[in-house]
Amino acid sequence: MQKKGNPYGTHRVIDPKNVLPQPAIRLDNDFTRIYDNEILCDVSTLNIDSASFTDLKDHGSGDPVRIEAMMMEIVKNFGKHKNPRTGSGGMFIGTVNTIGDHLKDRINLKPSDRLASLVSLSLTPLRIDKILNIHLEKDQVDIIGQAVLFETGIWAKLPLDIPESLALAVLDVAGAPAQVDKLVHPGDTVAVIGARGKSGLLCCYQAKKKTGKTGKVIAVVHSKTGMADVKNAPFVDDVVIGAADDALSLLGKMEKTTKGKLCDIVINCVSRENCEMGAILIARDKGKVYFFSMATSFTKAALGAEGVGKDIEMIIGNGYCRGHAEIVLNIMRESDYLRSLYTKRYC
Repeated sequence: MQKKGNPYGTHRVIDPKNVLPQPAIRLDNDFTRIYDNEILCDVSTLNIDSASFTDLKDHGSGDPVRIEAMMMEIVKNFGKHKNPRTGSGGMFIGTVNTIGDHLKDRINLKPSDRLASLVSLSLTPLRIDKILNIHLEKDQVDIIGQAVLFETGIWAKLPLDIPESLALAVLDVAGAPAQVDKLVHPGDTVAVIGARGKSGLLCCYQAKKKTGKTGKVIAVVHSKTGMADVKNAPFVDDVVIGAADDALSLLGKMEKTTKGKLCDIVINCVSRENCEMGAILIARDKGKVYFFSMATSFTKAALGAEGVGKDIEMIIGNGYCRGHAEIVLNIMRESDYLRSLYTKRYC
């Protein structure tokens, strides 16, 4: 008889008690037995979120051996892959091993199905037995290990028409273009900061789809390196080269590009600290700023906007948005440009 689990996974929390798995310090990652509302998966690949992987590469000086040691230590100490410096995780793909008795007749899933988790590794009980390969260029790590998804955890079966590594890469940031789909309206001027990145280009595509011919999508990139990826994109109207953490310089460039009107919507996808004010300053009064990056500081954003007298709506990125998996997978089906580019990057 399997033990009854809590829908939100609190039965796996070791320290401190009476908190949810994400803010918890340590989770139980002993999968000798599973609870009745868990899905046990054999994990093949981790997609570490951009903020966390950037941090690991920085602290490990880009050395895969050092990065491996840090990852193993994180999981050993916390029972999950929650980067202690960024607080973020990522997601995984794997094969369903066992489905708890409570869920067997309630979900469209069976053992041997391939799936992608759509909840953060920062709340997912995980065991890593061995790290097989670290892909520095695409934030992915091949492993031998296991993880469990809770009853309320979201997941997606891997599609047959999209390579697994590509599906994993885009599903990890599915919340970004899905939120853009809700925020952008026809005729809007939209700036995407960190536009060359994985989430950034997806946001540019969805923004152009929504803003239409009467609107404008402005891609903001840090340097000329890799600028061709956005300049050649058929869904980008203009490109601005500017450092996201140099707010005044970025403001000047955006004022010139928009003829002083600034932007209706600003999407910040930069996985670095101190980029809040750049996004805030280039938004018009009463405009909106969507912070998708896990490197965002709520304190800096809130107090910074107040300090410069900006009356704007600021939205903290939610990795979950209803229908987000289908939206991002459909982008891969619709856009030959992005599918070709991302296949080169992530496959």
